[in-house]
Amino acid sequence: MEKTKCLIIGSGPAGYTAAIYAARADLKPIIYEGLQPGGQLTTTTEVDNFPGYPDGIDGPSMMEDMKKQAARFGTDVRWGMVTEVDTTRRPYKVKVDDGKEIEAETIIISTGATAKYIGLESEEKFKGGGVSACATCDGFFYKGRDVAVVGGGDTAAEEATYLANMCRKVYLIHRRDELRASKAMQKRVFNTPNIEILWDTEVKEIVGTEEGFTKALNGAILVNNKTGKESKIDIEGFFVAIGHTPNTGLFKGKLEMDETGYLITKPDSTATNLPGIFAAGDVQDKHFRQAITAAGTGCMAAMESERFLGELL
Repeated sequence: MEKTKCLIIGSGPAGYTAAIYAARADLKPIIYEGLQPGGQLTTTTEVDNFPGYPDGIDGPSMMEDMKKQAARFGTDVRWGMVTEVDTTRRPYKVKVDDGKEIEAETIIISTGATAKYIGLESEEKFKGGGVSACATCDGFFYKGRDVAVVGGGDTAAEEATYLANMCRKVYLIHRRDELRASKAMQKRVFNTPNIEILWDTEVKEIVGTEEGFTKALNGAILVNNKTGKESKIDIEGFFVAIGHTPNTGLFKGKLEMDETGYLITKPDSTATNLPGIFAAGDVQDKHFRQAITAAGTGCMAAMESERFLGELL
C-alpha cells in the first residue's frame, strides 16, 4: 500500500494552494484533482478580483498556473477520484477509482461545492457567456447594464442588492409570492429602487447570440406560474442564486457537517472533528465562496497539517 504524509482530495484554489504549501514544507503531498480539475473556476471566463493579475486572467489559465506551481515544488498531481475513506483510525486508508489504495497520515479535503442551476439547456449553453452563479465574481462585467437574479433566499437578495450598486436595473425572479430571505435582507431589496421583483415567475428559456465560440446572452423568456402568461426581459447578465451543494457525500456519517452538508471546522482553524483531517475552501465555507478565501484556507490547512505531523514526532 502506498503511503503519504499528506493527501489532498480535490483541486481548485484551495487544493492547489494547500499543495504548494505542503510541498514547500517537504510533506511530499499527493493531490487527486477529481472529476473537474481546477474546480468551479474552470467554468469562469474572466477573473478580475484575484490579487496579482492586474489585467485579469481567465479561470482555466489561472488554475493551470496554480497547478504548475504546486508541481514545481514536488507535488504529485494525479487525475482521478477518491472513492472511499476509512476514518476509523489513523493513518487513514483511502481508495481511488483506479483501484489504488493509499495510507495517509493527514488528509486535506478541498472538494468544493457545486452551484445549483435551474436545469435549462439554454442555461448550460450560455455559462460563461452571460450566465453566472456568482455576482461577486462576475458582476463587474455588467456595470451599467440590465441583469436578472433568480432566487428568493438571502443569497439571491444579497446578490441583487450587490448588483444594483453597479447595474442599471436588476430583475429579481422568484417563483413564489414572497421571499424566503430574512426580514433585514427583504427590506434592503424593497428599498433599492432599481430592483424589480417578478413574483410567481419562472424562467422558460435564456436567449442570446452565438458566433463561433463567442456567446452573448441578451434576454430571458419568463412564464407566470399562476396565469401561464409568457413575457420577455432584455438582459445581458443572468445570475442564478438558488444555492450550492457541498461535495461532501464521501464523508457523510464520518465527519461533522451542518444540516446542509458543509463540513464543520474548529474556530480559527481548518481542522475537522477527526485528528489529521482538515477541510479547505467551499467545502467548509458557505458564506464567502471566493477563490481568494479558498486559497487562504488551503494555506491554513497545509500549515496545520505540517504542525500536526510535527507534534507527533
